[in-house]
Amino acid sequence: MTDNDWLASAFEQHREHLRAVAYRLLGSMSDADDAVQDTWLRLTSADASEVENLGGWLTTAVARVSLNMLRSRRHRPERPVGDSWPASAEASAGDGAAGPGAAAPLGDPESEAVLADSVGLALLVVLDTLTPAERLAFVLHDMFAMPFTEVADVLGRTPEATRQLASRARRRVRGAPSPDHAADIVRQREVATAFLAAARGGDMSALVALLDSDVTLTGDAAAVPAGRPAVVHGAERVAAGAIAAGTARTEESRLALVDGAVGIVYAPAGHLRIVLTMKISDAGRITAIDVIADPDRLGRLHLAVLPD
Repeated sequence: MTDNDWLASAFEQHREHLRAVAYRLLGSMSDADDAVQDTWLRLTSADASEVENLGGWLTTAVARVSLNMLRSRRHRPERPVGDSWPASAEASAGDGAAGPGAAAPLGDPESEAVLADSVGLALLVVLDTLTPAERLAFVLHDMFAMPFTEVADVLGRTPEATRQLASRARRRVRGAPSPDHAADIVRQREVATAFLAAARGGDMSALVALLDSDVTLTGDAAAVPAGRPAVVHGAERVAAGAIAAGTARTEESRLALVDGAVGIVYAPAGHLRIVLTMKISDAGRITAIDVIADPDRLGRLHLAVLPD
């Protein structure tokens, strides 16, 4: 067996572990495979004879590659979401604000959806709101038991700073409502569940019944293909917009705690795209909906997906 054959064989023994690390860091199977391939190229260009712990070296390498990809992703302009609820509401109301050039569907391979389920969609959604450094510190230390000294080396920070990053991420991942809000959360969840069910079923009358007559729906510029904020008033117009959004998106939407209140998230394969926050009156009517798609705003939200 040649040195290259030995190296390839050794790498294959670690491949699934590396894919697992990269997938949890990147939330995308295709990106994870790219990161693993890049790690292999780095290994072939390095002097493997000087590597004492191949598994540790490879984990560090794939983490660094993934970190670079996460940082690049943060600085890369996002594609317009397209067919988001404020745009659909405008179109259904005849405002004509939605442009004709809708974005391509945000589909994912079936295998990636299965992986999202195995990792936990709720966890992937919350990880998607963390900064690259927070995500890497949490995943490597809490999920793969890498010592903070080694995680710090990947990040180029001190172990103490890395420990603080992981602690912040941990608080967001494990966030939960306080007992004082339990009864209100139950009421909010009942209303949000009914709203999502009515939107999925295209039930106009049920939607209107859940909405206050003066309800206001707002969407940020990233949520609207036209690229400017949208505001829609009135129960019938907001209900029509929810139905116009289509069942494909609402079927993939889930209830979640958003900054401690019940809302709705759209996160195909764990990639957070849209969050709906709601204000619900004591009478159980939705008085306001805010549709958030701006990456910076999404990154500041504290999320926890609720089980079905």
